[in-house]
Amino acid sequence: MNANLIKVETLENLETLFIESHRAPIVIFKHSTTCGISSGVLREVSAVNGTIHMIILQTHRPLSNEIMVRTGIRHESPQAIVIKDGQSIYSASHYDIEPDKLQYFLTAATAS
Repeated sequence: MNANLIKVETLENLETLFIESHRAPIVIFKHSTTCGISSGVLREVSAVNGTIHMIILQTHRPLSNEIMVRTGIRHESPQAIVIKDGQSIYSASHYDIEPDKLQYFLTAATAS
């Protein structure tokens, strides 16, 4: 199993994800390409069977800031956030990110 990693690169992409979250939960992973912890967690998250929307912080930090504005969740890196109905239903950072929980949210979405 490998995640379908999709880069989020524009505010329009992000807006679409928040709209899509009203149909099914979406997973956003904030990744720093210069952080060893982020690289390790990305390997773990990449094993999730489903779509992970990834923001590369070195080139798209304003998207991370917009997520903070919309959800009230303080920026961290690496960070995983699950959005459902436009609201965060799960967030974790660093080694607290649990790929099994991400898988649960994605699997629950396909089961309903």
